[in-house]
Amino acid sequence: MKAGWAKYLVAGTLLALLAGCSSKPTDRGQQYKDGKLDQPLALVNQPNAKGRPVNGRDFADQVSQIRSTSSAMYSRQSGTYSAIESWLMAGGDTRQLRQFGLDAYQMEGADNYGNVQFTGYYTPVIQARYTRQGEFQYPLYRMPPRAKGRKLPSRAEIYSGALDERFIAGYSNSLMDNFIMDVQGSGYVDYGDGRPLTFFGYGGKNGHAYRSIGKVLIDRGEVKREDMSMQAIRHWGETHSPAEVRELLEQNPSFVFFKPESFAPVRGASAVPLVAKASVAADRALIPPGTALLAEVPLLDNNGKFTGKYEMRMMVSLDVGGAIKGQHFDIYQGIGPDAGHMAGWFNHYGRVWVLKNAPGAGAPIFSSAQNNTSQSGLLVSR
Repeated sequence: MKAGWAKYLVAGTLLALLAGCSSKPTDRGQQYKDGKLDQPLALVNQPNAKGRPVNGRDFADQVSQIRSTSSAMYSRQSGTYSAIESWLMAGGDTRQLRQFGLDAYQMEGADNYGNVQFTGYYTPVIQARYTRQGEFQYPLYRMPPRAKGRKLPSRAEIYSGALDERFIAGYSNSLMDNFIMDVQGSGYVDYGDGRPLTFFGYGGKNGHAYRSIGKVLIDRGEVKREDMSMQAIRHWGETHSPAEVRELLEQNPSFVFFKPESFAPVRGASAVPLVAKASVAADRALIPPGTALLAEVPLLDNNGKFTGKYEMRMMVSLDVGGAIKGQHFDIYQGIGPDAGHMAGWFNHYGRVWVLKNAPGAGAPIFSSAQNNTSQSGLLVSR
């Protein structure tokens, strides 16, 4: 899955930090004020946004992945997907959605004025070896058995060797890299033997509560609140001793275990392979899996600063996250360091519209079957 879980070095921390919506931090794109919305999802005649989606091909690829791997999801959404693809082929003009039988439901956002929060996540690639050697000293663990009703050891206890070595799937050269893969929920491992990368999918958790190390650094005065990002956490790790890094990471007792798989694509909680920037993690209590989303996403520069511009994107909700609640989406950025660079910066605001086949007056936006489905089968809890 994504990776998914409280994955956030950043998202969980900054969700609370940026909750003061009334301040309108326009440097993060939070500036919409064109009318208060009274419902989480409000039917509008047409999105009040300019431009056309820039990722029509990626959206089509994501729909193709859904069709291939989740026939039930595809059958529930096929009418909407087909209408959207026809609309995109005709130019994707937001003023013409109704001509293609599509309704747009605007999300009220974190402040009831349409400012929806976006964060980012990615799939890291880390170096490892099958045996402990040289710099490769930090174990990566498979899910061990757990007695019913009992928690597994905490992170600090696991770091001290509380688990049997038979659950070790390899040794990396960076405890911080292990932690970041833990927080992202999955990753690829390069064993350095020339073989294809091994996908480490989400295998389970130890049952302890998640605590954000970003917030720990802020509370200790180590990093300023406004400077917090994944990059800031990495920099802190690079400028402190291994013992200090370990002590910091142990402040989060939650621990993720992995399931190594050969030749496996990155999958979200819906078990569908993810296409970068065409899939998101969402709150299933509000947005059922497979939901099509039209998003106006703020554009950032290479230093994570809002450029003052936006782009329209079509995306599908296919993942979940413990830190992803309500009017908040986590955009999957892709694989590797470049994707990680952008994911680490992303904590900004834009607008989102749920697109659905026009069902007729008075019909609910989501069926009871979809809502029931959205409450089950959670692979993770970021």
